[in-house]
Amino acid sequence: MSAPVHPLRDRRPAAPQPRTPAPIRSMLDTIRPRPWLRKLLLAGPAGLWLLLFQGVPLALILVTSFGARTGSGAVAYGFSFANYFRFADPLYLGILVDSFAMALGVTIITLVVGYPLAYFIAAQPPERRTRWLFLVIVPFWTSMLIRTYGWIFLLRGNGLINTLLMRLGVTEGPLNLLYNNGAAVLGLVYMLLPFMVLPVYTSVEKLDTNLIRAAYDLGARPAGTFRKIILPLTMPGVAAGSVLVMVPAMGLFYVADLLGGAKTVLIGNLIQDQFTQANDWPFGSAASVILSALTLVLIFLYVRSGGKEEELL
Repeated sequence: MSAPVHPLRDRRPAAPQPRTPAPIRSMLDTIRPRPWLRKLLLAGPAGLWLLLFQGVPLALILVTSFGARTGSGAVAYGFSFANYFRFADPLYLGILVDSFAMALGVTIITLVVGYPLAYFIAAQPPERRTRWLFLVIVPFWTSMLIRTYGWIFLLRGNGLINTLLMRLGVTEGPLNLLYNNGAAVLGLVYMLLPFMVLPVYTSVEKLDTNLIRAAYDLGARPAGTFRKIILPLTMPGVAAGSVLVMVPAMGLFYVADLLGGAKTVLIGNLIQDQFTQANDWPFGSAASVILSALTLVLIFLYVRSGGKEEELL
């Protein structure tokens, strides 16, 4: 038999609990009954950061866009829409239309290439999905600028692709693969493809496969099943990927500069030239505001389409 436990002799003192300092305890007592104060403390640092380093620069660009360029290259602040009216010029209007058309083409190509890839990754077993997603994300470990120079090495006259084609006897001389719109589109598709694959993969992964099986059991063909079930249910991912691709496609000026050369001028190149070469900051600011307005329109359309999709689902 075990020895009886003495109620006083074997009682051990409890470990001392750390006490909250009085100033912190007073501050917590002030915060607890005020939910708005908790939200302000949580969102305040990020909001202040965005205000200082995004809101203030955007406000300066907006103010500068209404000014004018002086003879010495300085900015004369005022309130005039002359810089915006300059976009009615066929030259600048053509650049804006070409930028939108190229961004739309890049978006369509990334969707055609990225949707099957995202569907393939989502259909893999869980242990393989991680590997495929890693391959999609790993290009982000390298700077976009370095990867753009890598494409120059591949596409130039004495580059890898032309060298292989000539050695295999496919071509007698080097092909003109660089410094054209095709090279710029190729570079943009390569850079922005992950931005299409990841949102579409998220939507496909959430897809209820029982709906697809039910469609096949009812006699639906693969094309009809994709058009009436799979594509509508994955439209939120398609819309998100399209916005994430189309918006930066109009602003990645260095890809168009390095791969397209002087033949490819996008609105991003126009903005860069106005700030760095022409020294016309008011007109460059107006072009930036117009590009930002187009971005907001695309985001607004995405939000509206996403809301409708959620209501349907």
